[in-house]
Amino acid sequence: MPGDRGGSEAAGRESAAGEVESGDASLTPAPPAASIGGLQIKEADQVAQDEVADGPAGFAKEQLKSFIERIERLEEEKKAIADDIKDVFAEAKANGFDVKALRSIIKIRKEDADERKEHEAIVDLYLQALGIIV
Repeated sequence: MPGDRGGSEAAGRESAAGEVESGDASLTPAPPAASIGGLQIKEADQVAQDEVADGPAGFAKEQLKSFIERIERLEEEKKAIADDIKDVFAEAKANGFDVKALRSIIKIRKEDADERKEHEAIVDLYLQALGIIV
């Protein structure tokens, strides 16, 4: 009977690889064990994968996907904001402002006031030591 693994000696023996071993060259090898009832095996594998997706691993998968999508959306927003900032600097430059000075002012305003004063004092000290400021 086709698919019957317990066939007679005349039909040959099935090897571990699923091939029929026989002295008769007219016999075709049996399909590999994984493909016997292939549809049923694939369905069982799919059911197992679906169960994993519904379990804790599925939750982690969905959570990971959510994080990735949020980061991608924020990256797009960040790029749009960077483009807007670039446009503002271009507008300032077109109106005669020094962009390098604007960037310096923005950097200074970001710093903590006490840290900025301490840094300026150190820079002044170094400049005096080099004879640049008297």
